[in-house]
Amino acid sequence: MHHPQPDTPEGRVPGAAPDLAPRTATQVFRDHRELLFSIVYNMLGTVADTEDVLQETWLSWAARNEAADAEPIGHPRAYLVRIAVNGALAHQATISRRRETYVGPWLPEPLVRPLADVPAAGDAAEAAVHAESVSMALLVVLETLTPLERGVFVLHEVFGYAHTEIAEILGRTPAAVRQLAHRAREHVHARRPRFEPEPHVRQQVTERFLAAALGGDLDALLEILAPEVTLWGDGGGKAPGGPRPLHGRDKVASLFAAVAPRSGEGLSVSYRRVNGDPAAVLFAGDTPFAVMVLDLTPDGSQVCGIYTVANPDKLSHVG
Repeated sequence: MHHPQPDTPEGRVPGAAPDLAPRTATQVFRDHRELLFSIVYNMLGTVADTEDVLQETWLSWAARNEAADAEPIGHPRAYLVRIAVNGALAHQATISRRRETYVGPWLPEPLVRPLADVPAAGDAAEAAVHAESVSMALLVVLETLTPLERGVFVLHEVFGYAHTEIAEILGRTPAAVRQLAHRAREHVHARRPRFEPEPHVRQQVTERFLAAALGGDLDALLEILAPEVTLWGDGGGKAPGGPRPLHGRDKVASLFAAVAPRSGEGLSVSYRRVNGDPAAVLFAGDTPFAVMVLDLTPDGSQVCGIYTVANPDKLSHVG
């Protein structure tokens, strides 16, 4: 997917005066762009909406820096985060209206990276700005929070912002932010395990599951699926997906055993990292057909959630 850049190929903002300030503003924005993308994506769950918010953030930032009587911005990072977060909150109403007419289950747009493309061990700063740090399963849970609760959770739990900093960003009191944070944390912890399986375990289970599904091995599927497993299929009315989530081991295993061997003919499987977790991308030739992410029980022994994104609009940036 094309990511709009905040400047021209020559490195200057269109219409800007030929002095150093616009170039400096551009560089500062670039320096913080990945962090801004990560925060906004985790609040919205779609790449296109995230890019829209970042473009609006850039325009606000550029206008502020180009103003003849503007005072210098002492903390550019804090300024940019505040503009981006509030821009994301403003987009929520539009996104909610769009979801009302969405066909079938809605899943976040997957962020796909090479399997080995992970930050070096101990590189906390690098890890903090990667949107993949929030799993597909957690993003689905975040969809059930209010926009403010989600914003507070993302800023505090994922990016480590203090409640006082979040209060300044949102224009709320620290006490109100603490209450939002408490509600969000309790809601998330009631639906997500505190401990996640190791990546190599997730990779092994993903390979075992796909072998069983594409091979139509019902017994193997019944063994690897947890009794309470849920399948989400996001086709958006443009690809196979199902009208609603499917619950229960017997139903999910029977569906995959019956459909996957036939629908999987001619597909190739590429193992990638999707929103930080080892997962699978299915291709029809060079065209992405579906992204499949598995959620595992805390001990990693069984699959408790299957997230399949086949809506071609959400796979346009997958290569």
